[in-house]
Amino acid sequence: MKVHVRTGARIALAGNPSDQYHGKTIAFLIRNFWAEALVQPSDALTIVPNPVHDPVAFQNLEALEAIARRDGYHGGLRLLFATCKRLRQVCAERGIALRKRNFAISYETNIPRQVGLGGSSAIITSAFKALMRFYGVQEQIPLVEWPNIILSVELEELGIAAGLQDRVVQAYGGLVYMDFDRELMERDGHGKYESLDPGLLPPFGLAYESEPSESGRIHSDVRARYLRGDPEVLAARARLVECAERARAALLAHDMRELGAAMDRNFDTRRVLFGEAVLGEANLEMIGIARAAGCAATLTGSGGAVLVLLAGRGNEGELVSEYRRRGYAFVIVRPER
Repeated sequence: MKVHVRTGARIALAGNPSDQYHGKTIAFLIRNFWAEALVQPSDALTIVPNPVHDPVAFQNLEALEAIARRDGYHGGLRLLFATCKRLRQVCAERGIALRKRNFAISYETNIPRQVGLGGSSAIITSAFKALMRFYGVQEQIPLVEWPNIILSVELEELGIAAGLQDRVVQAYGGLVYMDFDRELMERDGHGKYESLDPGLLPPFGLAYESEPSESGRIHSDVRARYLRGDPEVLAARARLVECAERARAALLAHDMRELGAAMDRNFDTRRVLFGEAVLGEANLEMIGIARAAGCAATLTGSGGAVLVLLAGRGNEGELVSEYRRRGYAFVIVRPER
């Protein structure tokens, strides 16, 4: 039995990145970009490298250097490897018996790398869901616990810093409002997750860097400051939580003006909290292009892509032209329904 699972790229609408600070966020998946996993029976358990994302042959040394600069040194193989290991551990810990059957697992993705669209978590989520279906154990692990397990693949197995937001919305699908209140997390082991109707979403555009690079990025100390109880970080966290609450209310009330205000405030809060040097020129420029056209905009994730509210503007053509003139890609968002 072949099992094929596809997971959309993640768009953070508001509240981001307060998921890492016991805050609230609202996010949704899109169909423009996705990652998928294929699990099928095999004599030997095999993790199949992707020819594009896990290259081992290069035209020459210059080509190798160019790919390393653009994509870094890690493809998707380690994500699949760690997901397989983690699923086996989780099932053993819960007394869930796995049938004695081997598989070959492979992946494909078209999510742009390093632009804050949840590409790695989409691969892991697809692989995790596919493996559970292959072994027929998806009903034995509650959905509300999937995001924690998926996050543990990156945090515990691979040592990659991350938060729950991406894994929640990619596990649940569609549009999700998330509350990561500390008391909830400590009491229940997970947050409160509310699935909303994706039909509430207005027209959006997505601008992103065409050729991002891992090199030269400045890392933030905000996480360390939060753990120290820095008043400035705690105040910013409160503002980000308010942005998520306002965005949810605005969607339910079909109030696009209020939604735009929440998106703008979200970005402005991040700009003050992290500083312009950390955000980088590209993110600031992409936001600036949207605002110059009278559109609200915010970062979709960690940086490299911007969500632009198009509702009622009718200026998509102008925005496309301006973004592309300055070297950015731009697409009309197609939410997952």
